[in-house]
Amino acid sequence: MNVLNEWAFIGVFFAIAWVFPVLPIALQMVISPKKPNAIKQQTYECGVETVGDTWVQFKVQYYIYALVFLVFDVEMVFLFPWAMAYNQLDWFAFGAGLLFIFLLADALIYAWRKDALEWI
Repeated sequence: MNVLNEWAFIGVFFAIAWVFPVLPIALQMVISPKKPNAIKQQTYECGVETVGDTWVQFKVQYYIYALVFLVFDVEMVFLFPWAMAYNQLDWFAFGAGLLFIFLLADALIYAWRKDALEWI
């Protein structure tokens, strides 16, 4: 029975956790003013009224470039603590870090060969 009491807190947490995201949305639907008109329904971007078609197609290459940048930017979150504790690591942690660097280098070579790093 003691184990059940330890897990009861987690069960109660999951039972009421949905209230925090759902309650503000439900309250907003109930108490917000609803007076739609043509001006409020227009597209608004940075204070400038849109002229012509608002749908602009971007090259997929820009998104791929951004994703490659994001991958190699987030890698620093993992490599920085590894580098700071470098002289305190055992051989397994050192090997795991080298494997991680190898996989990132492999991904960089792959992206380079697929011309994902070309801007034009």
